[in-house]
Order: sequence, then C-alpha cells, then structure tokens
Amino acid sequence: MFRRRIGFWYRLAAVIAKPPLVVLFKRDWRGMEHIPADGGFITAVNHNSYLDPLSYGHFQYNTGRVPRLLAKAGLFRTPFVGMMLRGTGQIPVYRETTNALDAFRAAVEAIERGECVAFYPEGTLTRDPDMWPMAGKTGAARVALMTKAPVIPVAQWGANLAMPPYAEERKFRLFPRKTLQVQAGPPVDLSRFHGLEPTPEVLREATEVIMAAVTRQLEDLRGEKAPAELYDHRKARAEQRRRAQGKGPT
Repeated sequence: MFRRRIGFWYRLAAVIAKPPLVVLFKRDWRGMEHIPADGGFITAVNHNSYLDPLSYGHFQYNTGRVPRLLAKAGLFRTPFVGMMLRGTGQIPVYRETTNALDAFRAAVEAIERGECVAFYPEGTLTRDPDMWPMAGKTGAARVALMTKAPVIPVAQWGANLAMPPYAEERKFRLFPRKTLQVQAGPPVDLSRFHGLEPTPEVLREATEVIMAAVTRQLEDLRGEKAPAELYDHRKARAEQRRRAQGKGPT
C-alpha cells in the first residue's frame, strides 16, 4: 500500500516548528497505536485554539503518517504560510463557492492513494463555553462513507490554555509551562451506514457518531464528563436572536 513520504516540505516545517514546541511545552501523547501503519484513513480532530494544528501536527508527524489537512483557502494566499501549505500538500477549502466541492474530491483522491486526511469537523474553533467539541459538519462523514476508510477520532487539550480561542488579545500564555495533550482512539464504527444512500439524515447521524467518539477521547484527557448534547452554535445564535426580540425560548 502507498504510504505518503514525509518529503522535503514536511521536514522543513518540522525543523521550524518542533524546536519551539519542544522547548515551550510538555507533551502527553496517547493512542499512537491506533494510527494505521498503511493505507488511507481519516482523522477527525477537535479544534479549540489557533495553536492546535501545530500540537496535532507534531503528534501526527511523529507517527510517521503525515496528514493532509483541509485549510481555509485564504491561508494559501499568505506568502510564507501559503508556500508551506502548498509544499506539504494541504487541501484548500473554498467555502460557499463553485470550488467548494474540490476539497472533498481532493480528500477522496488522497485517501484512495493511501494517505491520511485530517478533518476538523466543527469547521471552526469551538464556541462551546466549556471548550467541548461542537456539533460537527458532515464533510468528514461524507468522505468516510464514500471511501469506507477508517476514521480515527483525535482529541487535543492544552493548546487552548496557551492561546485561548477568540481572546481579545491573541497573546501566548506560556507560563506556567503548558502540556499539549493529544489522544487518538480506535476507529469509529460506521459500518451500519455503509451501503446507505448518503442523505442529509444519514450524514448527520454518521457525523454525530464521529463527534461522540472525538468527545469521548477528550473526556479521557480532561478527566471530566462532557454535556449530554453537543453545543450547536447555529441553534445558540437563533436562540439569542429570539431572546433579543423578546420571544423567549422555544
């Protein structure tokens, strides 16, 4: 089976990123045995800090299976960052444009070539007040059902303590020294969805299964129990609008 070589650009990224990560942070990595040694697969990762792609990327790089992440297309227009993203084979996501499906096609093609494709199913940094994963978007589930590739749930914690999401001042909080925790779990069982038409209902249910698996990994890392229902930012905003209009909860 094909196994993507790390290559020049990924090694260059490691030379740049790993030294400060090693010096500034402690590491607590678990579950590397769940990362497939060969063949295409998907990782589904929670997102709670602008720093966590480096935290997750460091973990994944050290497994020998480098990921191709889906990243906002705008990042590819930044001179140095764009050069590194293109060089390492990351996949641009063009939201709400005629090119929006290109990312999914590229993800499917990469998996069929035996590569790892990493999804942040939440689509953005979590808005959950207690930093739990939010309800996910269906892209990872769609690609998983198309390819029948293993989906490995990955949770991370600690990057958000060093760089909280949506903080008014995006400053590092390096002291006391933080621990970057990353945990991969066993593949998500999506077999009951195989062979079904990928209707919106099927994709939503498969996404819920994936997000539940990611949340369980984060519960292990935090030593806490997550809420029974994942935070849904769209529902929360709609509720805020209703309250602002004096209609009360529904």
